[in-house]
Amino acid sequence: MKITDLAISFVGLIATLAFDDLSHNKDASQSHTAQGTGYGAENAVDGNKATCMRTKPIGPNALDRTVWWKVDLGGVYNIYSVSILFKNYDGYDSRQRGRFAGFSLFISNTEDRDSSSLCYKDGQELPPLNFSTTCTLFGRYVIFYNERLDGVAYPAEYVTNVYTELCEVTVYGCSKPGIYGKSCNLPCPTNCRYRTCHIENGSCFNCAAGYRGILCKTECPHGWYGVDCKQQCSGHCRDSISCNHVTGQCDGGCAAGWHDSFCKKECDDGAYGYGCVKHCSGYCLNDTPCNKETGHCDIGCAPGYINAFCSQKCNSGTFGNGCTGRCSGNCLNNDVCHHIDGACTGGCMNGYIGKLCSTSNCALRLSIVKLT
Repeated sequence: MKITDLAISFVGLIATLAFDDLSHNKDASQSHTAQGTGYGAENAVDGNKATCMRTKPIGPNALDRTVWWKVDLGGVYNIYSVSILFKNYDGYDSRQRGRFAGFSLFISNTEDRDSSSLCYKDGQELPPLNFSTTCTLFGRYVIFYNERLDGVAYPAEYVTNVYTELCEVTVYGCSKPGIYGKSCNLPCPTNCRYRTCHIENGSCFNCAAGYRGILCKTECPHGWYGVDCKQQCSGHCRDSISCNHVTGQCDGGCAAGWHDSFCKKECDDGAYGYGCVKHCSGYCLNDTPCNKETGHCDIGCAPGYINAFCSQKCNSGTFGNGCTGRCSGNCLNNDVCHHIDGACTGGCMNGYIGKLCSTSNCALRLSIVKLT
């Protein structure tokens, strides 16, 4: 092993002494297992450096081209680093390093590598057999992955056909959720999403719904809510106040003309006002619904009605559109004409005929006499 490799391992050891071992005796699995006994995935987390997991070979002369091994930490934890002790054989240091070359480490909340975050990707230089890398992420699964694909030109030092042998994988971090710091004794900011934060400085990886900023102390601006403050309020909360910055609901109720918890639904036709509990007059022009906010008939009233709500009948002696018509004054018994069409529903006084009682009966008889 090179002096630089020893120095890296020593620095990594000092940095991780204060953190907890998250992977010891946790559930582990692997893509395939070499023939024989004693090569199970659990060997890499049993605390015994003499026992190693081993897979079938991968490469152009093997059946498989990829290999993976993963450990389930049993919960989402704040991770600081990952250390791997690769299998070594006396006199075969370079070969073993070439076998492990090109590997990647992923951290994930699920078992799916495709939805994970990359922790480490090996480059052209061969990795040390006692490997350690800082990986300030959070997750439940730590996944080791390597490949030897057809048609890919790998560096000359890479071994073509690979046996993966991990003797010990140690994931360091804080064993209690929601804390950070070298002694794992500082609480993550309250509004960090999943109560997880950067294990060294306490900054939030993501904010809980309704908050933003490095420490997630700032509420969403007026009119916005939810995760990353990317969702827009309906704009119909009562008194123009903003919706709840977390849920998006209008906690103080809706503006007139709107209802439901988010105030996104207009009142049904025929209803208006706060809570949509008031009813339109039903006398808007052409049977149109009233204004759902005010209850007014914005395009006017049906014949026979006046005022903004069209809730008042025409004044006595008037009728029709806008109550501009004048009753004939000739209804029987001085009755008032109908407020809609001006008709004398009870009949006409003597001497008058017609629906409106506006035609003189005497004049009609005189015209008949003249005709005869």
